[in-house]
Amino acid sequence: MSNPLVLIHGYSDVPESFKNWEKSLSDRGFDVANVHVCGYRSLTNEVTIKDIAEGFDRALRLRAGLNADEPFDAIVHSTGMLVIRAWLTTYAKQEKRKRRLKRLIAIAPASFGSPLAHKGRSWLGAIFKGNRSLGPDFMDAGDLILDGLELASRYTWDLAHRDLLSDEVFYGPDDNTPYVFTFCGATNYKGLQGLVTNPDGTDGTVRWAGCSLNTRKIILNLTTEDDDTTVKRLDFGQWRNDRRSNFQIPFIPIAGLNHGSIIENPTEELVDLVVKALAVSTSEEFQEWNKTAIQQTEVTLKSMVPWQQFIVRAVDERGDPITDYHVRFNAGYKDSPSDLKPLDVDVHVYSGDKSLRSFHFDLKKLDLENLARLRIEVIASSGTDLVRYYGHIDSDGTEDADKNTKQSAASHWTAVFDMGQMLSNSEVKLFYPFTTTLIELQLNREPEAWLPNGTKVTWFVEK
Repeated sequence: MSNPLVLIHGYSDVPESFKNWEKSLSDRGFDVANVHVCGYRSLTNEVTIKDIAEGFDRALRLRAGLNADEPFDAIVHSTGMLVIRAWLTTYAKQEKRKRRLKRLIAIAPASFGSPLAHKGRSWLGAIFKGNRSLGPDFMDAGDLILDGLELASRYTWDLAHRDLLSDEVFYGPDDNTPYVFTFCGATNYKGLQGLVTNPDGTDGTVRWAGCSLNTRKIILNLTTEDDDTTVKRLDFGQWRNDRRSNFQIPFIPIAGLNHGSIIENPTEELVDLVVKALAVSTSEEFQEWNKTAIQQTEVTLKSMVPWQQFIVRAVDERGDPITDYHVRFNAGYKDSPSDLKPLDVDVHVYSGDKSLRSFHFDLKKLDLENLARLRIEVIASSGTDLVRYYGHIDSDGTEDADKNTKQSAASHWTAVFDMGQMLSNSEVKLFYPFTTTLIELQLNREPEAWLPNGTKVTWFVEK
């Protein structure tokens, strides 16, 4: 007998959107009485994703009839992925919860948000997507949920640290954690809807690179002390849940579907893959499913533009956010490596904390096979000469402890970091399509003890 199956919809959606999924599953022998569709209020400004996750836990017990220990499977769409991840990782119950959830089917998941979320917070977004039911929440757009869904949000940054980058395993190769299967439509919206949405590298709503749980963290540490020569400047974390490791959660694209049609009109190919995923019960079966699904969708994947997402957070040596900074990427190619050209990159600054930025790269335009140099320029400003940012690497790109890294223009600091050696290192690579990489950029922040005009930040009164 199969486990109870829970379906969770996305932002601004309704449970009825799963009706074709329910029919398709019923046609393949699933007991409709054992399929439970979960609805939630997303168009209310005071409700958070964590609120929905805990509400889901109560609804699971009270309405779906599952007791506290009964295992279940889940199919989640879009924001539903953030809801189930929040449910898995919140409070001390997480050990029991991740053992209960046996199979997690992620359909176009907003694992790292959506490029449309910040638009939904505007008045125009409320007109088209907001709550139209008369009452206290009339015209609400769900501000706190959209804040979590915004690209490079603090919510998704922290959530990734709780489950994807944690030492504790949340998505593993055995039944101690859920088996995860990630799908996304390979096309975007058509017609009028396509004219107002369709950001590059998306299914119309979520980025392909931000769907899967394939991620890692890189720390670029430019902090310095006068006697410190042992700091590891570039620390590449291990890939988590990636097809290049022994354990993989592959990104499976489905031809002909976008963010809406993947839930409203799933293809036979998608339903068949999901039904087979729901039958996986061992590590060997999971690996075999992955192998088959990758082979089956290989042509679709090769037809897609390979995008990669980087989420950068800049902090000082105390861990406080640096909000006024800029990152520029310049590339040199094998035919003329000294001729550096700026890279075309889609940048989004998170509105709630400008220390967080999303950088979206079209790897096809980057021409990785001919890439010889990659120079990263970091410009940081405190906005005042009373406080300065500085770091270990000089603005000329050299690394020399004897040089003055604390530039005279105290409120404005520039550094160049050359990634050329790393590009030639076969063991360490920066670019992988359809993945998200987190980068923490660390700088020093220091108040000036004395400026030429005699101004100081802090002083004692002379007697």
